Amino acid sequence: MRKTVLLALMTLMLTAACNSKHEVQVAPLEVKPIHITIDVNIKVDRALEDFFGDLDKAAGATPAVRTAPAPSSK
Repeated sequence: MRKTVLLALMTLMLTAACNSKHEVQVAPLEVKPIHITIDVNIKVDRALEDFFGDLDKAAGATPAVRTAPAPSSK
Protein backbone atom coordinates (compact mmCIF):
# COMPACT_ATOMS: atom_id res chain seq x y z
CA MET A 1 0.00 0.00 0.00
CA ARG A 2 2.84 2.37 0.74
CA LYS A 3 4.27 1.75 -2.73
CA THR A 4 0.95 2.70 -4.35
CA VAL A 5 0.69 5.92 -2.36
CA LEU A 6 4.31 6.76 -3.11
CA LEU A 7 3.79 6.05 -6.80
CA ALA A 8 0.63 8.22 -6.90
CA LEU A 9 2.45 11.03 -5.07
CA MET A 10 5.41 10.88 -7.47
CA THR A 11 3.03 10.92 -10.45
CA LEU A 12 1.26 14.01 -9.13
CA MET A 13 4.57 15.76 -8.45
CA LEU A 14 5.88 15.03 -11.98
CA THR A 15 2.59 16.15 -13.55
CA ALA A 16 2.69 19.40 -11.59
CA ALA A 17 6.33 19.96 -12.56
CA CYS A 18 5.57 19.53 -16.29
CA ASN A 19 2.66 21.99 -16.23
CA SER A 20 4.46 25.31 -16.30
CA LYS A 21 3.29 28.44 -18.07
CA HIS A 22 5.65 31.03 -19.48
CA GLU A 23 4.77 34.37 -21.00
CA VAL A 24 7.08 35.95 -23.53
CA GLN A 25 6.62 39.61 -24.31
CA VAL A 26 7.80 40.68 -27.75
CA ALA A 27 8.57 44.36 -28.19
CA PRO A 28 8.04 45.93 -31.61
CA LEU A 29 11.14 46.03 -33.79
CA GLU A 30 12.53 49.35 -34.96
CA VAL A 31 13.96 49.31 -38.47
CA LYS A 32 16.41 52.09 -39.24
CA PRO A 33 17.57 53.00 -42.75
CA ILE A 34 20.99 51.76 -43.87
CA HIS A 35 23.23 54.04 -45.92
CA ILE A 36 25.38 52.28 -48.49
CA THR A 37 28.39 54.00 -50.05
CA ILE A 38 28.96 51.48 -52.84
CA ASP A 39 27.40 53.84 -55.39
CA VAL A 40 30.11 56.43 -54.75
CA ASN A 41 32.86 53.84 -55.08
CA ILE A 42 31.46 52.61 -58.38
CA LYS A 43 31.24 56.15 -59.75
CA VAL A 44 34.86 56.84 -58.79
CA ASP A 45 35.97 53.51 -60.22
CA ARG A 46 34.21 54.19 -63.52
CA ALA A 47 35.63 57.71 -63.71
CA LEU A 48 39.16 56.39 -63.15
CA GLU A 49 38.59 53.65 -65.71
CA ASP A 50 37.43 56.20 -68.27
CA PHE A 51 40.39 58.48 -67.52
CA PHE A 52 43.04 55.75 -67.73
CA GLY A 53 41.20 54.05 -70.60
CA ASP A 54 41.61 57.20 -72.66
CA LEU A 55 45.34 57.25 -71.83
CA ASP A 56 45.68 53.60 -72.86
CA LYS A 57 43.90 54.25 -76.15
CA ALA A 58 46.17 57.23 -76.83
CA ALA A 59 49.28 55.14 -76.14
CA GLY A 60 48.10 52.31 -78.37
CA ALA A 61 48.40 48.73 -77.25
CA THR A 62 49.73 47.93 -73.82
CA PRO A 63 53.52 48.15 -73.74
CA ALA A 64 55.42 44.90 -73.88
CA VAL A 65 57.34 43.87 -70.80
CA ARG A 66 61.08 43.83 -71.45
CA THR A 67 63.08 41.16 -69.72
CA ALA A 68 66.84 40.81 -69.43
CA PRO A 69 68.36 38.03 -71.48
CA ALA A 70 69.18 34.86 -69.59
CA PRO A 71 72.85 34.51 -68.71
CA SER A 72 74.60 31.90 -70.77
CA SER A 73 76.37 29.13 -68.94
CA LYS A 74 79.79 28.32 -70.35
